[in-house]
Amino acid sequence: MIYDFTVVGGGIVGLSTAMTLTQRFSDAHILVLEKESRWAFHQSGHNSGVIHSGIYCKPGSYKAKFSRAGHDSLIHFCDENGIPYKICGKLVIARNAEEAPRLEFSLQRGLANGLNLRRIGPEEIREIEPHVHAPAAIHVPEAGIVDYRQVCQRFVQIIADHGGDLRLNTKVERLRQNGSALIVHTNNGEFETRFLIACAGLYADRLQQMERFEEKVRTLPFRGDYYDLKPQRSFLVKSLIYPLPHPIFPFLGVHLVRSLNDHVHAGPNAVLNPSREGYDGQFNVREFGEAVFSPGIWRFARKYWREGAAEMWRSLNKTAFLRAVQQLVPEIQDADLEASPSGIRAQTFSSDGNMMDDFVFVDGAHSIHVLNAPSPAATCCIEIGRAVVDKVASRYDGSIALNQG
Repeated sequence: MIYDFTVVGGGIVGLSTAMTLTQRFSDAHILVLEKESRWAFHQSGHNSGVIHSGIYCKPGSYKAKFSRAGHDSLIHFCDENGIPYKICGKLVIARNAEEAPRLEFSLQRGLANGLNLRRIGPEEIREIEPHVHAPAAIHVPEAGIVDYRQVCQRFVQIIADHGGDLRLNTKVERLRQNGSALIVHTNNGEFETRFLIACAGLYADRLQQMERFEEKVRTLPFRGDYYDLKPQRSFLVKSLIYPLPHPIFPFLGVHLVRSLNDHVHAGPNAVLNPSREGYDGQFNVREFGEAVFSPGIWRFARKYWREGAAEMWRSLNKTAFLRAVQQLVPEIQDADLEASPSGIRAQTFSSDGNMMDDFVFVDGAHSIHVLNAPSPAATCCIEIGRAVVDKVASRYDGSIALNQG
């Protein structure tokens, strides 16, 4: 069989894209390849489950537009498919009087992105989160929580119901041009496809390299460590509590999230990991070398070395991590925190060493590559899938009739 479309990557972005393809191209033969033994194995299954609203995103960016629309489309999808979620709201707090003036920047950015936000003082903060002591905060009522693994599983069911061919344990090893098609070489045989969509997350750069793009990028892994609040202390957190973002550092900092099962997660920090999939810090010589010799990481380190050092220290020292948590909820003590599984964020750097801040889509001769899709990509997944399929539809030769329904 020659497949019309092949999606590489069984995370939430790849599955959303494949689902949208099955709905838009009703007669197409669609293949989804995932190298792991289950769907949503990496970033999509190792996150805190937050439904973001886009308060932090640069106005006009893909992230800003897709967060606003993605929040609503994700909730609509959950309602239609019986997936539980909760719109619990979020506080973005100024941890001290020195930070309070900087709230205005985040407030205005969120308002520019179309959000329903307001600045609140200590009394209203305590009404929402009684154990938070802060001079000021932004209340984000639209934020929520969901289990993204359940969302992914429903995507899989819809793809299968529409006749999609879903293959686990199938790793792409090489791509080869064959006239107007691509041959996808895997550990489980070869597949011929007219069009390929790469949503490879931590290996986005490897898929791009297989097509020999002129501009090279590098995907680097940043590990995020988490702790869980012991159940008897979970009453200290009612919803979502975030620090005010650092004015220049591109990660959000340690925050507190109450999940659907009432567990409270604390984290993550963000440290360069010595391997792309080493959740416990396992060392991979090749991948560590790629990171160390990447111009992007040195540019990043020179710009953010103070913040990076603090992140590394929090990763190595539980007391330092605890101090970051106590800036949000002072009553949390060392004995209240127990270690929880880590996650790894895929962050792409351009060939000139700059960190890519927005979602990035790049065209190949017979392909589209999603090269950068970090948080809030899970919230934005349906909108990202629609945008990718719109790009496919604008390029496709028309041999498959679009399903206009």
